[in-house]
Amino acid sequence: MALVLYHAWKSSASRRVRLFLEEKGLAYEGHEIDLTRQEQHSPAYLAINPLGVVPTLVHDGRPLHESGTVCEYLEAMFPDPPLCPAAPYDLALMRNWVRYVDGEIGHLIRFNWRYSIAERATAMSDAELEAALQRIPSAERREAWLRAARRPYDAAELDQSRQALVRMLDRMEAMLEGGWLIGDRYSLADIAAVPFVRRIGEEIAPEALEPAARPRVADWWAAVTARPAYTRARLDPFVAAD
Repeated sequence: MALVLYHAWKSSASRRVRLFLEEKGLAYEGHEIDLTRQEQHSPAYLAINPLGVVPTLVHDGRPLHESGTVCEYLEAMFPDPPLCPAAPYDLALMRNWVRYVDGEIGHLIRFNWRYSIAERATAMSDAELEAALQRIPSAERREAWLRAARRPYDAAELDQSRQALVRMLDRMEAMLEGGWLIGDRYSLADIAAVPFVRRIGEEIAPEALEPAARPRVADWWAAVTARPAYTRARLDPFVAAD
């Protein structure tokens, strides 16, 4: 059964699905979508994902989007090794956690788009920017593009988002009694958080991952990054080294 993934290397949702696929040991055909050139808003891509976002998984010719949905679909189709809890209550907790993480994506975008989208968007003329905005299906993403191009987030707004992302780490610290976020097994709950924690530790608030600050999160992160699937999923640095 053929699996095709349309993704972007630095997209947090794409990173989640790549990591899930690698943990499952599933072979797939990858197609990179250049977000800075709006390939996700091209007619060809919108035909398989009308939301104009990445990733999209195509399985036997049928497309699916929304990274959490994609991962649960893969779990149902390819149950081994299991990456979702079997107990109904734990499964519900996992879904609530994934929903919470997804709700924080706007805070991550404030940091991420300064590098990816802004570089291209700021160089656009007003007419080019307006044409680009017209191709974006989501009002929320249109606003984010506009902010990246013309009204960059200021220090106070970035600090607000930094605090929200650090609060995520505080919630994780309280949840990690058994070593993993839901119970004593690595699951989609952990995978959902990985792209966020990668960026927090890389640039947004690296001090928040120090063992002295949050020992459980620090141990969790060491265990996550030691997994072979983490390396195969290629969560490379978001910010290129000088």
